[in-house]
Amino acid sequence: MENHTSAYKIILSGGGTGGHIYPAIAIANELRWRYPEAQFLFVGAKDRMEMEKVPQAGYTIKGLWISGIQRSLSLKNVLFPFKLVSSLWRSMKIVRQFKPDVVIGTGGFASGPLLQVAVSKGVPSLIQEQNSYPGITNKLLSKKVQKICVAYDGLDRFFPKEKIIKTGNPVRQGLLNCENKKKAAMSHFNLVENKKVLLVVGGSLGARAINELMKRELDYFNTHNLQVIWQCGKLYYEKYKLYGNDKHVQVHAYLNNMDFAYAAADFIISRAGAGSVSELCIVGKPVIFIPSPYVAEDHQTKNAAAIVKEEAAILIAQNDLEVDFKNKFTQLVNAPERQKQLGENIKKLALENATKDIADEVEKLLKP
Repeated sequence: MENHTSAYKIILSGGGTGGHIYPAIAIANELRWRYPEAQFLFVGAKDRMEMEKVPQAGYTIKGLWISGIQRSLSLKNVLFPFKLVSSLWRSMKIVRQFKPDVVIGTGGFASGPLLQVAVSKGVPSLIQEQNSYPGITNKLLSKKVQKICVAYDGLDRFFPKEKIIKTGNPVRQGLLNCENKKKAAMSHFNLVENKKVLLVVGGSLGARAINELMKRELDYFNTHNLQVIWQCGKLYYEKYKLYGNDKHVQVHAYLNNMDFAYAAADFIISRAGAGSVSELCIVGKPVIFIPSPYVAEDHQTKNAAAIVKEEAAILIAQNDLEVDFKNKFTQLVNAPERQKQLGENIKKLALENATKDIADEVEKLLKP
């Protein structure tokens, strides 16, 4: 029996990090706006942050007992086959009971088993790949799903060409008109009007190497007359909060008003997770990327390199911070033309309609 159009049932699966969760929520919000009657179900990994973030966004989530393969010998690897079987079995139950009209995977551990079951049952499925270098799960699933929405060129090296649609990554809606918020942002953070602002972001949990760099170079930033908004991450806040002072350094565990933080910034130092890179393209400011070397397939370095290739950002490898950082940063601070060029070039790479374009592709699967 054909489903009543507006009462579609949609499963979204993904998580493990904010980079997989936020795109899924953005896509769900767009589809919910188009189909207020639709039912949504998220599927995530039991002990990861999606179990908290998804209900906060107003959606139901079910958890699978799953995790990735560790690179070292560990108990987790021994458990992996059991977790996989358990997750496939639970995914089967979820798909059978919920009867989705479409399944959307945004990457992360949980999306593998769920999409595998969905495609085996003939449910139309779509992958949203955030990175310039996909993980193993998406490479395997790409042969079976109907569509793959990507954010970078050249992914036909990994995926069937005829399934790829370049849409970009969903970003938080509040970022789309950052440039109009400078004044409000300066007062929100109590910043001095005539001093340049450096924003430092190490991802939602923080980045130890970036925090150590900041601690080391605070005097140096001061000599350049910069004021600093430093998001050190909640794991590190207790350790670094004492470096904050009223004069020119603010230390935050987490920035809830990211649009204001970006709007206030003249320079940005950031990790190169796919979500951050997509947001920074829209923001259009000079960026120094310090990719995390600890992620699967070193995809952050590849994400950043794709931007640097377009003369649109600066990349410093984490291992080179002590020798390279001051030199590269000084060159940037002293070159207004270069700052302008980087800001303009990165803005050209922005794909602002990503969420709508992905939802359009989902709609095509709902109405073949």
